[in-house]
Amino acid sequence: MVLYYIGITFVVAMLMGVPIAFILGLIPLGYLVFFSNMPLTVIGQTLFNGADSYILLAIPFFISASILMNRTGITRDLINFANLIVGRLPGSLAQVNIVSSMIFAGITGAAVADAAALGGILIPAMKEEGYSSSYSAAVTATSSIIGPIIPPSIIMVIYGSITGDSIGALFMAGFVPGIMVGVSLMIVALYYAIRDKHPRRMTGYTLKESAGIVRNALLAIMMPVIIIGGILSGKFTPTEAAAIACAYAFIVGFFIYRQLTVKELIDSLKEGAITSAAILLIIAAAKLFGLMMSIEALPQQIAEVFMSISTNKYVFLLIVNIFLLFMGMIMETGANVILLAPILIPIAIQYGIHPLHFALVVLVNVNIGLVTPPLGVCLFVVAPIAKTSYENVVSKIFPFLMAEVTVLFLITYIPELILFVPRMFGFVA
Repeated sequence: MVLYYIGITFVVAMLMGVPIAFILGLIPLGYLVFFSNMPLTVIGQTLFNGADSYILLAIPFFISASILMNRTGITRDLINFANLIVGRLPGSLAQVNIVSSMIFAGITGAAVADAAALGGILIPAMKEEGYSSSYSAAVTATSSIIGPIIPPSIIMVIYGSITGDSIGALFMAGFVPGIMVGVSLMIVALYYAIRDKHPRRMTGYTLKESAGIVRNALLAIMMPVIIIGGILSGKFTPTEAAAIACAYAFIVGFFIYRQLTVKELIDSLKEGAITSAAILLIIAAAKLFGLMMSIEALPQQIAEVFMSISTNKYVFLLIVNIFLLFMGMIMETGANVILLAPILIPIAIQYGIHPLHFALVVLVNVNIGLVTPPLGVCLFVVAPIAKTSYENVVSKIFPFLMAEVTVLFLITYIPELILFVPRMFGFVA
């Protein structure tokens, strides 16, 4: 009876467009009223405990840092740096778009911010060089998901806070998958560049020009170096790293670039607070949802279902990938992680899968959902920038989407691709 209540209420609420945070809160409320004898005071206590975590402080700091850096004008410097590296390849601006996302990933940690910041500059530039609006938008959207995979990553902080996994280990595990996604997209872009004769940059840079481009981009590139270096050296925790990143973004924007005004600083902090509040509300509500599931022993029941299908871990991973790809089509990334990770991780451990390996499989999977119709958030971001329809963008994303899914299955069935870097830095025995 309870399972029917949860399933039907969840589906109906989703179809009605109820925000996921309210769904995760209202279903347990109804459960406590109609199916449980627990006092309703447990709601307030559980919601508070859900957000009362030191590691969660990293979320508003990382978000604010990315917003501040976006307002400093560094985006153009990073694009110039990417152009220096890959601008002579066929389809140069498409390649620059992808490499810029790989570099930008170390600053924003969020796909939507990447798509908006880079798309605002590169999509018009690509259109001027003869690329179609829909192709330009598709490249921008699909490359933007690299942002939450290469560290630092906001979704990794959320995952670690929910599961208790080391944030540093998650950060290290993201490097190879993130680079693989970027390279796979570059291969697809190269194919289209050769087939459709896309333009490339024919002139080179002088040594002086190259040095200037590197110097201008250095301040932005140093931010992820400071964050990752500090965490690996043990100088500060991920939460402290997020606070330092925020301070660094303020200093660079206000005193060095001098693009950041007091008004923009206030607006940035306000935007960061609103975005962080939305994420923390989902996390708190998910804690209440998790309480309901634990009372009803739903994770154990789900585990029994998986075990009844197959005891083979490779079959389990295939089912999980298909399931998460589907969930990415209908639900937001953070909500997928918060809701599904606590259920799936214990099952994965029963199958003998390394938790860190499974974490990256989940994270790469749900990030692909950001560019998967019908609810691919990044597709909705780039379509108006490109001045084209959502449907036109969708028509161009599938080759790039298939490249990302190919990477997903490679890291799913070759765990060492994920575990190699964390093992090298002592996070994995």
